[in-house]
Amino acid sequence: MKAAILESLNSISVKSVQEPACADDQAILEVNACAVCGSDIRIFHYGNDRVKPPTVIGHEIAGRIVKAGKAVTRVKEGQRIALGADVPCGTCKWCTSDAGTNCSINYAIGYQFPGGFQQRMVLNSTTLNYGPVTPIPDGLTYAEAAIAEPLACALNGLELARFGIGKSICIIGLGPIGCMMLELCKVFGASKVFAAQRSKARLEMARQFLPEARFIATEEENLVDTVMKETGGEGVDLAITTSGSVQAHEDAIRMVAHRGYVNLFGGLKNQPKLTFDSNLIHYKECFVMGSHGSLPRHHRVAVDLIARGAVQARKYISRVFPLEGTAEAFAFHESRAGLKVIVAPNGEKAAWT
Repeated sequence: MKAAILESLNSISVKSVQEPACADDQAILEVNACAVCGSDIRIFHYGNDRVKPPTVIGHEIAGRIVKAGKAVTRVKEGQRIALGADVPCGTCKWCTSDAGTNCSINYAIGYQFPGGFQQRMVLNSTTLNYGPVTPIPDGLTYAEAAIAEPLACALNGLELARFGIGKSICIIGLGPIGCMMLELCKVFGASKVFAAQRSKARLEMARQFLPEARFIATEEENLVDTVMKETGGEGVDLAITTSGSVQAHEDAIRMVAHRGYVNLFGGLKNQPKLTFDSNLIHYKECFVMGSHGSLPRHHRVAVDLIARGAVQARKYISRVFPLEGTAEAFAFHESRAGLKVIVAPNGEKAAWT
């Protein structure tokens, strides 16, 4: 079989590799779709302490079980499966209290466990026992099901920020996650939705997901001034940064309402340290927090939302590349010419079945 091997920083090559063996407590997944994530790009360029090349990355995965060990009960051969990224260890205090994203081991597919940019991959016993392994409903394609992984992260972010019916929100950054947040605003029953983006091209892409939102091009309007003016000086109940920039983080703290939440969802990489006036937090009695990853239950909900059409996964998929085009898929993702790009290790036809 073939796999896209991360050899070293900025080097990925597609090679023939040995077929994976299946132990009694493992299963083999035929990977039919693996979407590219921004974290894959960061690993490609900058590495990660949990990723040891040569290896296979990729964690937004959907495929079919082609072999299950005799001790495996969670999946069966022929079953269609979507995978999340974060795999709880299942035994520490965090994992046993429904907070596995804080697990000190912090297992993840495409990190410690080889990922989806290959034709077939092993699902180990930890993944099968505790991980985000979700059946794909009939009528949902592998390409669409792969989008459930980032959607699960968006769900976790809104849940931790206590978002819900009648609350207002400002989403700063309208890449794929920001657009998913827009669609989730309907699911969560948001009142007023502000959506901010520096790039006008990206902003125009995002309009289709929630046309009634108040879209703000930050190169043309002052984001904080606009939000404060249009909320009568109150600010929003939740300001969430789906853009990993210092400016976005600072603006979120300035625009949040009293007793509101700021979720610093977008991590800061290779940027200056965040500085802000802590009196803003003190006198607003607001809550500044972060979120990352998701739990298996978020992944199950994400697959269901896509299957029901509450989130339009197909609209996010801008291009599909063969496994041999993995490097080109990474370049397309970095170009920001679209939203999500899929690598189809077993061919594009398989990704759309």
